[in-house]
Amino acid sequence: MSVLVGKQAPDFTADAVLADGSFGKVSLSDYKGKYTVLFFYPLDFTFVCPTEIIAFDKRIPKFAEKNTQVLGCSVDSKFSHWAWRNTKVKNGGIGEVQFPLLADITKQIARDYDVLIDDSVALRGAFLIDKAGVVQHQVINNLPLGRNIDEMLRMVDALQFTEEHGEVCPAGWKDGKEGMNPDGEGVASYLAKNARRL
Repeated sequence: MSVLVGKQAPDFTADAVLADGSFGKVSLSDYKGKYTVLFFYPLDFTFVCPTEIIAFDKRIPKFAEKNTQVLGCSVDSKFSHWAWRNTKVKNGGIGEVQFPLLADITKQIARDYDVLIDDSVALRGAFLIDKAGVVQHQVINNLPLGRNIDEMLRMVDALQFTEEHGEVCPAGWKDGKEGMNPDGEGVASYLAKNARRL
């Protein structure tokens, strides 16, 4: 798998089902100036996937507060996305999720982000892209392993904290906690106060 962290995120334009349920086109470049979370999932109408999509959907207000756009992507068609979105959650659907679902039917986006396996479906890749379009965080899970969406929110907080304060975020850092200066004195000072809690 390629490491995209620190590199410009591959741009794309794809058919999508938009947050209002209509069909449209989405490009990554549409979101320059915002933070973007792009996540891949294997297929519509499967098993782990709806749990992740619903978990993302429940946290959309929190992502919005952080100026962060969420985009979901799979190799299904926009019509499959639309049908799944219009299937009730109690029947295995995802309901009217509040973010676009991209139709990567050519599998090119999954290839560009190096999450496509067996030229078939995408692994559970997730990419945090900054306002300049640079990948700052990526994580890729195998198909049976569902993601922790709160961890992606934590990564957004960490990135924004670092950008704002010029400090780095130690292990387990959460919003509202102390960062550290990125030098020898900074780490020594931080460890003197916090090593027991790590």
